[in-house]
Amino acid sequence: MFRTAVRSMATSARQSLTIGLIPADGIGREVIPAAREAILAVQSELPQVKFIDLLAGWETFTRTGTALPRETVQALKEDCDCALFGSVSSPSRKVAGYSSPIVALRKELDLYANIRPVSSVSADRTQPPAVDLIVVRENTECLYVKDEKLIHTENGKEARATRLITERASTRIGKIAFELAKARSRKLLTIIHKSNVLSVTDGLFRESVRAVPGLPGIDGRFDDVTIEEQLVDSAVYRLFREPQIFDVMVAPNLYGDIISDAAAALVGSLGVIPSINAGDNFVMGEPVHGSAPDIAGKGIANPVASIRSAALMLRHLGYVSAADKIDKAVDDTLAPAEILTADLGGKHSTTEVTDHIMGLIKKQYN
Repeated sequence: MFRTAVRSMATSARQSLTIGLIPADGIGREVIPAAREAILAVQSELPQVKFIDLLAGWETFTRTGTALPRETVQALKEDCDCALFGSVSSPSRKVAGYSSPIVALRKELDLYANIRPVSSVSADRTQPPAVDLIVVRENTECLYVKDEKLIHTENGKEARATRLITERASTRIGKIAFELAKARSRKLLTIIHKSNVLSVTDGLFRESVRAVPGLPGIDGRFDDVTIEEQLVDSAVYRLFREPQIFDVMVAPNLYGDIISDAAAALVGSLGVIPSINAGDNFVMGEPVHGSAPDIAGKGIANPVASIRSAALMLRHLGYVSAADKIDKAVDDTLAPAEILTADLGGKHSTTEVTDHIMGLIKKQYN
């Protein structure tokens, strides 16, 4: 399914693979164990695997006063080769001392690219999927720098937020997007922006991405990639009307977040959409869905996004065969539409879906 989803990091010399597990909040504690099982199911194709359980999230904050303990960051930097993050619950109101741990982790580890493949699975494997695209989201800037302030004026309160777009961040996310587009058969990259209104910030993002093919050292590598543009509002409209026109989409942080969540509706559920947060030296898998407090603890959360994220992470690390086996087992579960959780119209539990996928992985080794 996601055979050309991400570039690979060199792995030939690695003798072991230490994976940090951060379930965080809500259904993260139910779906990250499923991802762990998937990795163990393909461990014969991996170096010796070791897991480290780590803490982060709103519940950690309520217990300890910090949402991202320094011990977690230190373990990721010093002991782990990669990580899996579950989901985080964030209050809708301002809480003194609290900030999102996933946003903080992306900055701490310089995970500047959030890569979110969205693809449908058809029962007829001879036909191309109706939806097959990748959203490449810049992960460190835009409004997510969280530079906000509330001002009291004679006319009442004013809330202001600073939006940060830099040439450096826009260029490096552009490089990732071009690499992904080049690796795919259509070789099409669509830049998402709103520079007709935000001519300075979105204008810089657009210009920086477009300039990537002409950078020193590129040497014509992206000459076969077609570049298109879409205003973000038009892109959302066309995404629902004609998703087949998109291949790789690159966007600033906020737009990328919204577009990828919206695209999930085209393939059934947020519960099947994986992602990785990638930098030059570290990668962290993360299902796109949230903590889903309304179903947390009921055993009905969809484990597919988490399992797909584990495969995406392994593929990025260079363990392509292991990732292929996980993805095939998920495809073979989703296509017949017989063993599904409630978000996809089924009636099976998290455990039942996980067990079915694990059984299909094991069959590939027989």
